[in-house]
Amino acid sequence: MNGEATVIKVVFFGQLRELLACPELNLEASEVQTVAELRQTLKSRFNSMEEYLAEDKALVAVNQTMANDAATLSAGDEVAFFPPVTGG
Repeated sequence: MNGEATVIKVVFFGQLRELLACPELNLEASEVQTVAELRQTLKSRFNSMEEYLAEDKALVAVNQTMANDAATLSAGDEVAFFPPVTGG
């Protein structure tokens, strides 16, 4: 092994972490090319929680920068999913 990253680290925050009962997971970078593909893969994996991973329900940051579903992903990236924050 040459030490190069081959995975994308996916982390969940807030209510998503609790609902999915999964704080983080690693996916082979070859499995997904964009945030949209990652979102679809996660919807399949967490079938009963599909609605919580929808674009309008879960925000995304790639390497700590807000991103949309068109953002491309590479090995070594960290992708965070979190619910929108509301205040009052």
